Amino acid sequence: MEKEQGNNIIAGRNPVMEALRSGREIDRLLVAYGQTGGSVTAIIAKCKEKGILIKEVSPAKLDYLTGNSNHQGVAVLIATQEYSTVDDILELARQRNEDPFIIICNEIEDPHNLGAIIRTAEAAGAHGIIIPKRRSASLNVTVAKAASGALEYMKVARVTNISSEIDRLKAEGVWVFGADMDGEDYSLTDFNCPCALVIGNEGKGIGPLVAKKCDAIVSLPMKGKINSLNASVAAAILMYAVVKSRFRK
Repeated sequence: MEKEQGNNIIAGRNPVMEALRSGREIDRLLVAYGQTGGSVTAIIAKCKEKGILIKEVSPAKLDYLTGNSNHQGVAVLIATQEYSTVDDILELARQRNEDPFIIICNEIEDPHNLGAIIRTAEAAGAHGIIIPKRRSASLNVTVAKAASGALEYMKVARVTNISSEIDRLKAEGVWVFGADMDGEDYSLTDFNCPCALVIGNEGKGIGPLVAKKCDAIVSLPMKGKINSLNASVAAAILMYAVVKSRFRK
């Protein structure tokens, strides 16, 4: 985890509890190992009630992340932008009278990659991005910087289960295309339909369970000696393949 700066982190038991009570968009709670009882127990209970991720870290790690502040064993990471819902994303497509165009980031862990994907998605006219709550970069300062302002205009929904959301999108008439090196050449695919692109983890790809949920698997031809591209680069190529297909309409 990278060190968070500015108002992206709130440390200390009372400040954390007030942040929870205020309804602010919180990414996760960090608790130093061995911290239990009293207000810490109440904070943990409140986070569980709200579905906020809880992560135990060493006291030294918490010192580092909070700039050696008096954190009292707890801190929360605050999202730099409020999350939307999948309903918000679908509603935006309806408002624009357009077929849904959604990017699903399945466990993109590098915040620079996520930020770059958000930036390209906004430029390509996508209606929103879906990320999982676990094993994913969240909307932190690094993501916001990499997105270069695009985060202000792009809806990002954070969900518990990517596979379930894919089922839901398919029920809404959205075709789901997964990006994987073993798929069909993307240039042979017609993306002129309600569609979602699934971009996988930097090392593991989209994973077998998510791949099975996809309507089709597409790939980028590799002519050189390496067999994969950076996740944000692959996502950009596929997003503009969607744009190209739609301009033929």
